[in-house]
Parts: sequence; structure tokens; C-alpha cells
Amino acid sequence: MTPKIRSKQAVAEPVAADFPELADLAFLLDSRWRVPVIGYRFGVDAVASLVPVVGDLATGAISAYIVHKAWRLGAPRWLIMQMAGNVLLDVGVGSIPIAGTVFDIFFKSNNINVRLLREHLAAKGKVLPPPLPEQSLPAERV
Repeated sequence: MTPKIRSKQAVAEPVAADFPELADLAFLLDSRWRVPVIGYRFGVDAVASLVPVVGDLATGAISAYIVHKAWRLGAPRWLIMQMAGNVLLDVGVGSIPIAGTVFDIFFKSNNINVRLLREHLAAKGKVLPPPLPEQSLPAERV
């Protein structure tokens, strides 16, 4: 019995199935809630960083899952290293009491990583759903 050869369409389906999950997870971690008066967004990552070290390690593990899925989607080594660096910076600085919480509010490593992955996959010709406003560049938010 000969193995079946996958068509190009069948290979593209995992990207369509996995990428929205990653975008939703990044949104939850970095941009879930909005401060009413100023309109700035924050997520579970900033709230969890109120518990020094433990909260940042927990959200860092979830962020590492996003990097792992990017690797499974075929991201090149340089992109994986850049994404991992963003996560390490977020966890490292975010672990500092008080200053780390402020840092976590303003540095949105997961949204950055999803945007980097989106740009890479789009350059490879993958069809992806449109980005959330929080995960696009400021010039794209018009």
C-alpha cells in the first residue's frame, strides 16, 4: 500500500486552524481589558505579574507555547530566537516587583510575536484571517 501524498491545500489547513488560536491567546495575555478613560489595553500577563516571579513564570510558560506553535508552523530559527527573546525579556523584567508590572502593561511580547509570525507566514503565501487591531502595526490601524 502506497502512502497518500498530501495536497498543497491540505498542508495549508493547519495554519488556518492553529493561527487564530495563537492570536486569541496573545490577545488574552496582552490586551484583554481596556482602561476606560485612556483606552490603554492590558491582559492576564499584567495581572499575573502582580504576583512576582510566580505569575511571570506562569504566563511565560503560556508564551513559550506560542513560540512552540510557531516552530510547529514552520517558522525559521531566526524568528523563533527573536520570539523567544521577547518572551525572556517579558519574563525577566516582568519578574521585578512593581516595575515589572508596569513593564508588562506596556511591553506586549505575545502580540509582537503573533505579528512577527503573521508577517512571516504572509510572506510565505499563507492565507490568514485579518489581525486584531492590537496585533497590527500602528500604521495599519487606520
